[in-house]
Parts: sequence; C-alpha cells; structure tokens
Amino acid sequence: MSRWNERDDVARGHDYDVRWKAMADAGESIHGEADLISSLLADRPGATVLDAGCGTGRVAIELDRRGFDVVGTDLDPGMLDTAHEKDPNVRWVLGDLVDVDLGGEFDLIAMPGNVMIFVAPGTEGKVLTNLTRHLRTGGMLVAGFQLGEGTLSLADYDMLAAASGLSLVDRWSTWDREPFAGGSYAVSLHQRQPDTLG
Repeated sequence: MSRWNERDDVARGHDYDVRWKAMADAGESIHGEADLISSLLADRPGATVLDAGCGTGRVAIELDRRGFDVVGTDLDPGMLDTAHEKDPNVRWVLGDLVDVDLGGEFDLIAMPGNVMIFVAPGTEGKVLTNLTRHLRTGGMLVAGFQLGEGTLSLADYDMLAAASGLSLVDRWSTWDREPFAGGSYAVSLHQRQPDTLG
C-alpha cells in the first residue's frame, strides 16, 4: 500500500482543491510546475506529457490548456473522479506507478506533489523503472519532493534513477528554478539515455 493511502490526515478530491483555489483567488501563481514543464518543452509544441500521480489534475489540466497531449494517472479513485469532473477531455488512468501500462511513450513525465515520497516503501526503484519504460529516448522526467529524515534522499533517488537508465540533468530548490543548495525540497530533472530498458 502506498504511503498516500495509509494517510487519513490529507484532503482528497474536491477538498484537496480548496487550498489551490484559495491561493489562485488570492492572486498567487499555482502553475509553477506547468511553467517549468512548458519551458522544458518549448521547442516541442503538442509534446506528450504524463502527469504521474496526478491527483485532482491541477498540473495536467493546465498543461492540456497550453496545448500539450496529456495523460494523468493516479491510484486514488476519488482524486481521479474529481480530475475527470474538472476536465473530461484529458485521459485519466487509474493505476499504480509500479506497474501501470499506459500503452505509449512520452516526451516528459512529471511527478509534482511529493509523489516519490508517497509511493509504497521499497517500490521507488520499480516506480522509476516503470516510468522510464514510458519515456522516449531523450525524454525527460521531472520530480519534486520534500527532503528530510525518514524520506527518500536525493542520493538514493539519483542511484535508483541511474539504475533505471536516467541521467541527472539539473536540480533546483523550486519549480521556479531557484538554485539548489541543500534545503527541504528539490526538483530534479533526469533524462532517459539511449539503449536502456529496451
């Protein structure tokens, strides 16, 4: 079972969106992830993007609005139901990142929202291997997650990524590309190398 499903202290579905709506209503930007992804794919209009662990679809829907070909996947049916209500035109897939098969390859896979620290303990490498299998050669995987005692370390994440055929390209402390110099959050950009995983 994922760490996400074990928690009963987190908002789900429509309740999860309340925070983001309040921020948007206050004039705050809630699309830093989509801004970064758009910049990474600026030379590829209509590129394919997988929002892995998409929740209620905030990032996927914004990327769809910007003209990308987006798929969202999550293992929480309530979150996906809300995502589908908000945008029925995006393809939403219920599945576990360990073994979900989306039947295609993507130019970029995004994991915002602390996805890597919510997957089931011990499955992080399997998740990265499965996601890499869904990346085109040269495709990018970008993930942001909290750092701290008892959570996935960047050293372990990079080791698991390398074992999956991914190479670190860049790392920031925010989705706005603030330089990473340690701290409690990191956004890591990896790229799929040729001749990995077949």
